[in-house]
Amino acid sequence: MSVSATGLLHAAHAFTRTRWLANRLRTRADVERHRARQLARMMRETAPRIPATRDIATFGDLPIIDKATLLANFAAYNRAGITLDEVRAALESNARQVRGYAYGCSTGTSGNRGYFVISQAEQFTWLGTILAKTLPDALWRRHKVALALPAISSLYRSASGGSRIQLSFYDLAEGIDAWGPRLAVDAPDTIVAPPKVLRALAERGQLPARNIFSGAEVLDPLDRAVIEAATGARVREIYMATEGLFGVSCPLGTLHLAEDAVAFEWEPVPGSTLVKPVVTDFTRRAQLMARYRMNDLLDLSGAPCACGSPLQAVARIEGRQDDLFILPARDGGTRLVTPDVLRNAVVGSDPRIDDFRIVQTGAAMVEVGLPEAIDLAPTKAVLIALFDRLGVGSVEVARRAIDIPYDRKLRRVRREWQGAQALSATTKE
Repeated sequence: MSVSATGLLHAAHAFTRTRWLANRLRTRADVERHRARQLARMMRETAPRIPATRDIATFGDLPIIDKATLLANFAAYNRAGITLDEVRAALESNARQVRGYAYGCSTGTSGNRGYFVISQAEQFTWLGTILAKTLPDALWRRHKVALALPAISSLYRSASGGSRIQLSFYDLAEGIDAWGPRLAVDAPDTIVAPPKVLRALAERGQLPARNIFSGAEVLDPLDRAVIEAATGARVREIYMATEGLFGVSCPLGTLHLAEDAVAFEWEPVPGSTLVKPVVTDFTRRAQLMARYRMNDLLDLSGAPCACGSPLQAVARIEGRQDDLFILPARDGGTRLVTPDVLRNAVVGSDPRIDDFRIVQTGAAMVEVGLPEAIDLAPTKAVLIALFDRLGVGSVEVARRAIDIPYDRKLRRVRREWQGAQALSATTKE
């Protein structure tokens, strides 16, 4: 795929602007002023051209939407009036564009795929932005970048013809055995892959890159420790979803939100210190992504990062709203237990645990996957004690196998029981 001169100009402009903003936004007050200016511009220039928002003048009057709302009103939220059926038909036929717009979709981990449309200019704006945050020397130094990500879209492939960035793609569905040797021969200096893939490569001695970025899944400290010990390199995160680019780790490893491109609002998660983000990407023009409620659970850091960036630091991405355990309470109601609490209980039950799964499979049924050499009994006792402290009633804890799904996202803590679907939906409001 060749990269047009116009596309490269868009990428270079976004790269330069992102680097300029990194120097310009020095305090939280700077960030807030930038946010206010960009939201005002969005409401003045973009919202009037989107059918769903053309009659709304003030940002605060925009409704908060979610994936279901966007999918049900897809044509009303993009400038060209492209329907969801058109995008799905293009996917089935492997068409490169829909009415001159690029498109893409999520992997559907939560059971319902997300879709987007984006202009060519926005593709390269995205490219320039992410390069500025991950490889700030990309304008004057050549890089060989390996991408092993699910549902690789035209967003990534837009960079493949650039003279400074040589991209190679690796299909997760084929498995590491199929392309691991080719990766070693390609010898990229930078790799972006899910943490489970990075860990497997590191354990095999097939991770030559010095710039290591985890993406597409939650980076668990267990995986980070293995990767960094095996490679001697720091693992950085790219927080990105179908809805946009939301954060990138600084060189010190702290994940910073991309507040130079996205406005964040926060909704508290009942019974915890976690929050859910409501995002507005003010760089988008073809499809408005404004006041969109994400399904992620974040633990925000209250301490400034030593790198000096005023962009909000994230202590951890803890999982998804859908993975809250909804367990029976002794008083007859229910108790919500967040993924971070469950993870910490399992990992803290035995210092030898370097991988695990904990899955709610029924109203009062929890299954735990541990390495074969580790007895379930101590972990089970810790979980039962935790549930007792939280006022949870009787819950059965059983053992399950540990799977490593290379063709889909790994979620170590997840709720498979769908009987709580209606209750879960009420917790999102």
